[in-house]
This record gives sequence, C-alpha cells and structure tokens, in this order.
Amino acid sequence: MLKKSIALAILALSPLTAFADDDVGCGWGTQVWKGQSGLVAKVLASTTNGLLGNQTFGITSGTSGCSQDGVIKAEYRAPAFAAANLDQLAAEMAVGRGESLAALAAIYNVQGADREAFYAMTKAHYSQIFRSEATTASEVIASVQALMKADTRLAQYAS
Repeated sequence: MLKKSIALAILALSPLTAFADDDVGCGWGTQVWKGQSGLVAKVLASTTNGLLGNQTFGITSGTSGCSQDGVIKAEYRAPAFAAANLDQLAAEMAVGRGESLAALAAIYNVQGADREAFYAMTKAHYSQIFRSEATTASEVIASVQALMKADTRLAQYAS
C-alpha cells in the first residue's frame, strides 16, 4: 500500500516539474520561497500558500506579492511569455524575426526604431541565449536582459 501511495504522489506531483522556474502564485509561501527553484521549492511554496489560505487576503489587499487587478506584474511578463512560447522564441531568435520575437520586444517596450537592433541582437547572440536544449525560460530572459544592458542602444529597455 505504501509503494502505491508513493507512486501516486510522484505521479500527482510530476506535472509540477513542467513549470520550471515560473511563479507558483502569490502569497506568503511565494514570498518565503522567492528566488528558489526546483520541484521541492515549488511544492513548498504552493503548499504554504494553500495551507495558510492567505491568497484571498493578498489579492484583495494587494499584499504578499499579489495584484488586485489580475494583471501580470511587469517583472513577470517576460518570463511568463517566454515560458509559454519558448520553442517558438528559440526558432525566431535563430533567424532574427517572427511574431513571438516581436511580442517579446513589445513586452520590453522596445520602440519601433530599435526593434531591428533587438532582433539582430538575439540572432547574433543566439548561442549565449540558448546555451543548450535544456535552457529554461528564466535563463533565456536573464540572458536577453544581460545582453540588452550591455548594448548601448538597447540598455534603456533592460529592467
């Protein structure tokens, strides 16, 4: 019976690994485990959030990392977008053009005159942005931001 319970728990928790380093919601658990990555941190953060039941208060009060308006906070937009569109971004960054790449530029508020420079930067530094097939969305965003900060024309858009 114990083996079946463990197998069931592993099976039930395995989808959590698909979220990589994405946010687990808002609440005290998210705040306590902020900056941690991996399955254990995600389970602990979401369990803490769920057990303490503080998300409702956080959402209504705008505390505990929660937003009252339901809008994704600016600091999470690029990582959330990259996580949802990672394969498409990889393909488009390799050639320096595409709808998802244009959307990422828009998330960073890259103005029209600087868009081509942004596209060219991602193409020229593709191997730095996608270091391996296991590169995560968080790593992609960190690399893009670092490259933008190092570029005199694009530094103004880096957060």
